[in-house]
Amino acid sequence: MHTDLHALLARLADTPAMRAKQAIQHPARVLPTTGTGRDALYALPGDDTAAIRCGDQYQLMAIEGMLPQFVEQAPWFAGWSAVMANVSDITAMGGRASAVVNAYWHHDEQAAEEILLGIRDACQAYGLHLAGGHTSQAPGNPAALAVAITGWARRLLSTLHVAPGQCLAMVVDLDGQWHGDAPYWKAFEGVPGERLRAKLNVIPRLAEAGLLLAAKDISNAGLLGTLLMLLEPTGCGAQLDLECLPRPADAPIERWLQAFPSYGFLLTLAAEDLPHVQTAFAFEGLHCAAIGQIDDSARLHVSLGQQHQEFWNLHTRPFTGFSYPEEP
Repeated sequence: MHTDLHALLARLADTPAMRAKQAIQHPARVLPTTGTGRDALYALPGDDTAAIRCGDQYQLMAIEGMLPQFVEQAPWFAGWSAVMANVSDITAMGGRASAVVNAYWHHDEQAAEEILLGIRDACQAYGLHLAGGHTSQAPGNPAALAVAITGWARRLLSTLHVAPGQCLAMVVDLDGQWHGDAPYWKAFEGVPGERLRAKLNVIPRLAEAGLLLAAKDISNAGLLGTLLMLLEPTGCGAQLDLECLPRPADAPIERWLQAFPSYGFLLTLAAEDLPHVQTAFAFEGLHCAAIGQIDDSARLHVSLGQQHQEFWNLHTRPFTGFSYPEEP
């Protein structure tokens, strides 16, 4: 079936998830946006975590808030997902996660217990310390959950490293399934914790070997929104070929572009390092493919077969508002 690229991109540009990411521009106006030196910039918003220099490594910190409707409808999965998303953020920085804390509000004792069980189960699977948090359980409370994480990295991956000429790649665990009609692609169910940890460990190992430059966890904004967040801090652009995406055989392209995979990352690297990187991921059963190239246009151009379309121009249309184009 023929896919009209222009119509597809028009729909994807105006999803609730894409609008939610653009709403970040409001806090971006009041948060700090300058620093002296690269290490100071690593600690500012824009990456998947803050990164703070501690001797010869970096302390990483991040937090995830879950959508209230998600917390209400699927409390165990919300608890698990809050940890899983945080772990992915640490991994995207070339790091290894160490501990989490949580804060939740709820009106239902049984549902609150399910949230905590989901958090506990994810911590056990990913090898994390569950270090406590804040509890507010009372009639009339909303269903709300936030989980914060800490970790560390020896050699940092950062959106500040994105530069023209780099290869753009995607890695994803295709051995999964959709979560009902939701956009969540789950590749963790029934997988032993040691296998989950081994798959995550590939990225920090490649970072430490100097084979990756930048990474971004594919989030609820889907592949296109995540790519814009990868590009925006340095004002870069990209050429993206949708026919090169690794994806499940039965996944329609529009649904896959909106997917929030439990294991999915965008990467930038030197083109000559791609075969080594692909081999390392393939050893753990992960699919990695080159899907485009970084350029200096500040525009995201998308192709599908013979169709070509500009999806976004960061010069005229900021996405999150976090931009640090000048070399410190």
